[in-house]
Amino acid sequence: MTQDDAQDAPLLKLLSEYRGGVLTTIKADGRPQLSNVMHAYDPDERTIRVSLTDSRAKTRNLRRDPRVSYHVTSDDRWAYTVAEGTADLTPVAEDPHDETVEELVRLYRSLQGEHPDWDDYRASMVRDRRLVLRIRVERAYGIPRG
Repeated sequence: MTQDDAQDAPLLKLLSEYRGGVLTTIKADGRPQLSNVMHAYDPDERTIRVSLTDSRAKTRNLRRDPRVSYHVTSDDRWAYTVAEGTADLTPVAEDPHDETVEELVRLYRSLQGEHPDWDDYRASMVRDRRLVLRIRVERAYGIPRG
């Protein structure tokens, strides 16, 4: 564990404790675009994963400018973390058994558990043109839980 990892640990803990946050991307005119999303956080990889739809503004913004911030706050709003990183987007799902759909299945399981109909889920990921956003946390700031 590096010194940065040790200092970031209390901040990054919020990413594991909560599944929802605010994804911030940069619009073409330079203003922020914010979206409420659900995420899964892997502390070993320091990576946040979010399911996206190919046609949405946030996806277009990330393709143009991969800089991203992600905000998570505690229920009482006193503790918060902003994780900054660079977007890594998977290819758009094209086949119910391609690697993107496999990653979407893993993401779903980490957030919701088992799906009642995995075949339907896989088909809908292709139909909806889903992909996965991966944010490797490069920097974190905020106020950790006391």
